[in-house]
Amino acid sequence: MCPVTSLCPSCMEEHEIQQEQVTEVNIFKGKPVEYLAKYEYCPNTGTYTASDDLIDENDLSLKDAYKKLVGLLTSKEIQGIRGKYGVSQKDFSKILGWGSSTITRYENHQVQDKVHDDVLRKVDRDPKWFLELLDRAKDELSQKAYYKYRKQAQKIYHNQRNRYLKDALEALYAKFCDNPSVTGNTKLNIDKAIEVINYLAANVQNLHEVKLMKMMWYADFLHYKKEKRSITGLAYVALPLGAVPEGYKTLLSFEDVCYEEIQYGENIGYKFYPAPGFQIKELTDSEKQTLDQIIDYFQHYSAKEIIAHMHGEEAYLKTEKLALISYDYAEKLSLIDS
Repeated sequence: MCPVTSLCPSCMEEHEIQQEQVTEVNIFKGKPVEYLAKYEYCPNTGTYTASDDLIDENDLSLKDAYKKLVGLLTSKEIQGIRGKYGVSQKDFSKILGWGSSTITRYENHQVQDKVHDDVLRKVDRDPKWFLELLDRAKDELSQKAYYKYRKQAQKIYHNQRNRYLKDALEALYAKFCDNPSVTGNTKLNIDKAIEVINYLAANVQNLHEVKLMKMMWYADFLHYKKEKRSITGLAYVALPLGAVPEGYKTLLSFEDVCYEEIQYGENIGYKFYPAPGFQIKELTDSEKQTLDQIIDYFQHYSAKEIIAHMHGEEAYLKTEKLALISYDYAEKLSLIDS
């Protein structure tokens, strides 16, 4: 294949034009900025020139290098955020409540201010907020565009469900930071708690919600008795049917917690099973040993039997109803050989 030739503006002869990158430093907004610039090189004269397109490209390279230097999103990163939601430049500006050409400028040569940069970052990490902005701008968008963007944002929101749940649970447990006696001297580890649920579900037949909650309590308290720290960092509340983790409904909503609904007369129960492809990644050998001990002890108990067993525990008897159970009671745990 023959090389493409064109008229060289330096030597005014027709030959193959070579393109080279050069590291340059320019002052932009009072700061020295290093960036890669592209030029056309003429071997006949040894000179560099730039076409109008290269001048624009080099200007964008300078601006993006400056954005990186001061911690702002680059043009491509802004394009990536917009592309993630499948939104046009004009519609994205409308959704954000900005001028119609604002996003176009930010994706090209204009440097955004810090406030707009923060908004773009929040939209990137928070599809729920993007959906709220989208609904607010609904009347400014075509119906087809609105439902297209909404469908995509809802898909992203669903895929990030675990992060929202994790934020909610961590916010709930923030109030326990200075009270290690209710978390077993352990910082909340949601990934490990989910792994405990899956480990129990994989090794106990017909594991239902009530029995699961009690076995988790026994595992955390037994491990605290042995090593002065709980497995999960969960805090447990004394409810009428026994101990349950604070925020357990949120915990059971994570994508990797799997169960099926079982109809019992007029009531619905939940039978747990391990998540597909479940693997142990967080649990230590000593924690698995503790869980195995709990499984050996309680696997054949019915829900009523394990509730009755817990109701006899000093930890439960000496804790007011609806109050948090102190791990200090772990020393009085009634399990044989505990």
